[in-house]
Amino acid sequence: MGDYDNKEREEVYSKKVRAGKRTYFFDVKATRSNDYYITITESKKRLEDGVFVKHKIFLYKEDFEKFAEGLTETVEYVKANQDVVEKRYEFNPDHVVEKTDDDFSF
Repeated sequence: MGDYDNKEREEVYSKKVRAGKRTYFFDVKATRSNDYYITITESKKRLEDGVFVKHKIFLYKEDFEKFAEGLTETVEYVKANQDVVEKRYEFNPDHVVEKTDDDFSF
C-alpha cells in the first residue's frame, strides 16, 4: 500500500460556512474511479479544552435527490411550526459578531 491509500480522497471543491460557534465544510471528493461524493463536516470548539470536535457524514451522488428532499421537508416543517430567525455573522479574527437588523451605524 502506498502513501496515497492512507490519505483522504482527492478534494475537488470545498465550501466553508461559518455559522456562529460552528463551522460547516461541504467538500466534493473523488474516488479512485473519479466518481464524486460529498462530505459534510460540522466543526465546533469544545469549551472545556478548546479541542475542535468534528462530525462528518458522507453523501453519495445516488442519494443527492432523496437527501435534499428530506432536508428541505424537515426545514420547511420547522419553519411552518416555529419562527426561524436566520442569523448573519460578521467574521472578526478575535471573535464572531452576531449581526441583527437592529444594528445602527452613525
